[in-house]
Amino acid sequence: MPPEPARMPASPEDGTIILPIGQEEYEHIVPHPPHFRVWIDKQYQLNPELFPPTITQGYKLHDDKTSKKTSIKTRRIKLRNGQVWTVHPSFVMPYMTGFTQEVSNALLLRKWGVPYEALTHVFGKDDHYWYRMEIQFGRKSIVGTTIKTVPIPADLLADEHHEKINGDKIYLATTGGAGVVLGAEAVSSASTEDLKKGYGVFKQEALAVEAEYVPSTVNTDGWSGTIAAWTTLFPMIVLIRCFLHAWLKIRERGKKLDNFFELGEKVWNVYYSTTRRMMSQRIRRLSDWAKKNLSGIVLAKTLDLCSKKSEWSLWYKNESAYTTSNALDRLMRSQNRYFDRGQHFHGSLGAANLRSRAWAVLYNYWEWGRKTREANGGARCPAERLNGKRYAENWLENLLVATSAVPKTKPPLIPA
Repeated sequence: MPPEPARMPASPEDGTIILPIGQEEYEHIVPHPPHFRVWIDKQYQLNPELFPPTITQGYKLHDDKTSKKTSIKTRRIKLRNGQVWTVHPSFVMPYMTGFTQEVSNALLLRKWGVPYEALTHVFGKDDHYWYRMEIQFGRKSIVGTTIKTVPIPADLLADEHHEKINGDKIYLATTGGAGVVLGAEAVSSASTEDLKKGYGVFKQEALAVEAEYVPSTVNTDGWSGTIAAWTTLFPMIVLIRCFLHAWLKIRERGKKLDNFFELGEKVWNVYYSTTRRMMSQRIRRLSDWAKKNLSGIVLAKTLDLCSKKSEWSLWYKNESAYTTSNALDRLMRSQNRYFDRGQHFHGSLGAANLRSRAWAVLYNYWEWGRKTREANGGARCPAERLNGKRYAENWLENLLVATSAVPKTKPPLIPA
């Protein structure tokens, strides 16, 4: 794997609108300004979320430029407010670095951690080329690229994935909801201050999409730094403790007990209570049973679960909230495989952050296998399932179009 360069500062705005179109059709209309404008107007009617909001004030064709790399012409439009935007076709990669169809197969293999050296052997170019093709997506807003036609999920999940840079531990502050990744920032520690910076990037991106966005709930494993970070960033948020983590603390210590299965049944009976009153009754019975049948650390962890009755009671006031972290664990299993097969990180914290963000964006648009597509009503990726919209048949073209008019993310709040 090539060495990771430091994260480059993000520009204030990349000024690019990427629209779905095939090469043959594009080359037919781009030389003719009237046809080109009709195409843009039609795309706005179909997909207004792909354009900057200020386009409603009107625009005019500005100028054009032909790429020396690909000989493909692009046109720019000028909005009434003076902004100039490049209209870019989806069949070619940003900055004319390659054709999307040719790049898509290689980047799809990165889903399974195929190393850059293998991509070079099969597809040509060099290792650095494929690395740059991948990490460019880390500079885009994760929320802005993923949330296209629906509101940002109000019920979230948050946890930290432990990673390493040259053997030193770091943490990926990961936010998820509605089956997609919404944040994945690398921070140097699990302290409240660092986690606030990591999760704060999600807040910045969410507010850029929905100016008045306030999440309702967030499910966490109960780590004090995570709780403090979220309550600082969103003072009105309801914190939902993960019941699964409470059970895992008991299971790790008690799985050799003779009455382990009876213990597990009684614990999960608490979880499956249909009313708050039923849950309170089952917690009392669990507590009484534990005092008679358990001892030591297993008893302590079981009574600790029982003592959090007020926190479990929040489920019944927030019925749409996540009560366990299972939905986030599924996302983080992919995250773990991705970085484990890539031998973790070997550069700066800023470079690690860029790769982590790129994984998040790619995960949301990587194409599913046949059986998963069938199980999700024909949707091909998590983002399509969420938005109910597919811009292009090729998965990478679909992703490129989703980045249309999405600004580069602000520099991280952590030192590079």
